[in-house]
Amino acid sequence: MKLSYDHYTFSLRERIQYSVFSLILCFLVNDLCYRNVISFFLLLPFCFLYLPFKKKQLLYEKRKRLYHQFRDALNSIDAAVSAGYSLENAVSEAKKDLMRIYGTSSEMVLELSYMESQMLLSVPVEKLFYELGKKSQVEDIRNFSEIIAQAKRTGGNLRETLEKSARIIEEKIDVKKEIDSLLSAKKMEHTFMSLMPAGIILYMRLTSPGFLDVLYHNIAGVCIMTICLILYLTAFFFGRRMVQIEI
Repeated sequence: MKLSYDHYTFSLRERIQYSVFSLILCFLVNDLCYRNVISFFLLLPFCFLYLPFKKKQLLYEKRKRLYHQFRDALNSIDAAVSAGYSLENAVSEAKKDLMRIYGTSSEMVLELSYMESQMLLSVPVEKLFYELGKKSQVEDIRNFSEIIAQAKRTGGNLRETLEKSARIIEEKIDVKKEIDSLLSAKKMEHTFMSLMPAGIILYMRLTSPGFLDVLYHNIAGVCIMTICLILYLTAFFFGRRMVQIEI
């Protein structure tokens, strides 16, 4: 089974789930900013923008899972090669190890299963790693695939190549974890601050009913709330990018 890392297809359940969520989001935005039936229907087209945004997020998470699983696969392949297995047999051993850790439906297990089936058809293992690196869009996997192909062609020290590659990926993942730990408080602040505008509006409604009525059902109020909404979305996505650091 070939997986794709540049395109995500929603299952029926996911499509329904995220469509309903986007409708609820449009309802909340309309209730907070406009409180008008017409504006709700005008906001509906933006529901279609949420689905591509969610696809991009799910693809990012998919590549991240593949990267972490690849690290463990590489360690397992390294151990098997050190024990005297060929690279082809080491791939099969790595699949067994990862099945115990991640289950049969994880990304790397499916990739290793695909490699196994292709190796039975006499497809060179270095070519399969190269295909994985190319389609994964993960720089370290792509670099490893090129190194392993070069090592197989020139008869280089395969064990040393595996050890160095595994160590480099391990170090980069550790650095990423440290950065995530340092940014965890900032991410929490970003989430809290993102909810603050809605919280303030709801607080004003509960404590001072009618105080914000001047912002609804008139052109000036609609313009002001639209400008505020645009500024809010700009700040939200800018803040989101600031707390996402790639290594």
